[in-house]
Amino acid sequence: MGQLFSSPQSEHQDLASSFTEYFKKFKTGNKIISQDIITLVELSLAKGNIQEANSAIRNALKEIDSTPLNVAVTGESGSGKSSFINTLRGIGHEEKGAAKTGVVEETMERHPYKHPNMPNVVFWDLPGIGTQTFPPKTYLEKMKFYEYDFFIIISATRFKKNDIDLAKAISMMKKEFYFVRTKVDSDLNNEEDFKPQNFDREKVLQNIRLNCVNTFKENGIAEPQIFLVSNKNVCHYDFPVLIDRLISDLPLYKRQNFMLSLPNITESAIEKKQQFLKQSIWLEGFAPDLLSIKPSLAFLNSDLETLEKSMKFYRSVFGVDEASLKSLATAWKIPVDQVEAMMKSPAVFKPTDEETIQERLSRYVLEICFANRYLFRKNLFLRNVFYLKYYFLDMVTEDAKTLLKEIYLRNKLPSN
Repeated sequence: MGQLFSSPQSEHQDLASSFTEYFKKFKTGNKIISQDIITLVELSLAKGNIQEANSAIRNALKEIDSTPLNVAVTGESGSGKSSFINTLRGIGHEEKGAAKTGVVEETMERHPYKHPNMPNVVFWDLPGIGTQTFPPKTYLEKMKFYEYDFFIIISATRFKKNDIDLAKAISMMKKEFYFVRTKVDSDLNNEEDFKPQNFDREKVLQNIRLNCVNTFKENGIAEPQIFLVSNKNVCHYDFPVLIDRLISDLPLYKRQNFMLSLPNITESAIEKKQQFLKQSIWLEGFAPDLLSIKPSLAFLNSDLETLEKSMKFYRSVFGVDEASLKSLATAWKIPVDQVEAMMKSPAVFKPTDEETIQERLSRYVLEICFANRYLFRKNLFLRNVFYLKYYFLDMVTEDAKTLLKEIYLRNKLPSN
């Protein structure tokens, strides 16, 4: 007669296999933990050493959550540094905490700007190099360049010798730098105004890029990749390409926080946030009470608090939180209820006469069960709170896409 119940050893093997198989869904450039850690956890689970597996996962999550990321943004006065920083932080130029913008050099000393939702991510607005206050010889030391993870060198025209010298110094420090050419939209508009009959958008962009390349050649530097951007229209030009490059160049444990700090410029960016957070949820599910014998529709008060906190976090990093929706409602001159009605996540924790929050969450669990079979092939279960996190994340992701399409529509931009 065959065995009715699997042995503990078989369960451990199934668990180890499930843990590792999950990460195969994600491309190498989108993973938030190394293959070494994945292998370590898999081996620990296979041996039944749950404590060792939990310890490895907790340490990985702690490193991801607590590791700071410092981004230096520098360039000459009027190059668009402050606007670029505000764009990366998803903050309007007139909002509280925004980096000061203007044609005059506002930054006379390095200034940190924390991200409003991801405090471990800090953008440093640095004074332009080559001014009387900051000559090239003392610039590196005064700006404490050793503290930054990477550097973005910005210009609104041609890159100057000071920019090139700065890049060479950064390269000698074995750190990454990126040349960003801003205000590309202004160049295109000006060219179209002056030459409406012969205007060729791609040719203008090619000439801008070529002018930058010639500057590098004249100053004896190997041709780097140049990113042409507009701080006003971040979904256009090279901004998405720049973001992908920055993410792939970062150490694994710094990728998630940086990605979550960025604005939802395209559906691809939204989906990448979702991919990173799915991995975090998976790790969190294995870290505490590893297994349940069977699923349950009951929720403790602590579960509800955890879920509400998770939903609030997801909504904030995807830009569909209350403050963001109120801001959009004001800009669109419509009631905030009308904006909320476009999406699902705002209503999850609002009880109605027809359904309590507990009943609604229980209904969600059943939907997950039928759709995903609890993510495992056999009788292995994570606690319902973690399945609901996946459900919430998918819901918020769709809300963010809905909102992005509405923004494109109202601004008459082509949808990506």
